[in-house]
Amino acid sequence: MTQYKPAGWPSVIPRIVTRDRTGLAGFLRDVFDATGEVRSDAPTEMRIGDSIILISDGGGVREAMPAFLYVYVPDADGTYRRAIAAGAASIEAPADTPYGDRRATIRDAWANVWQIATFRGS
Repeated sequence: MTQYKPAGWPSVIPRIVTRDRTGLAGFLRDVFDATGEVRSDAPTEMRIGDSIILISDGGGVREAMPAFLYVYVPDADGTYRRAIAAGAASIEAPADTPYGDRRATIRDAWANVWQIATFRGS
């Protein structure tokens, strides 16, 4: 079978186009313990848990485009507090949902909306 994507990568990967990839990458490190290095010659690959997010500046071809992402973390409340401390605005404080997630919602300084959740069971 022909390799059609990089080994270990999922088939769908979110990509955020921003004017400040270094700042956004730092926010992801601070809030979500993301790993990855900012690159200027290719999209920046950031890993959060078992997921990959690509960050780029659009190369003069694409406009900045925020994202709306749902992220599972071990501690939604702690992650929410780190996001607020890192400059994010609260949209929804942590609360339990009827489907078993403890969830909060924030907007970062780049206009991305993050729903931060920990599954607690239904």
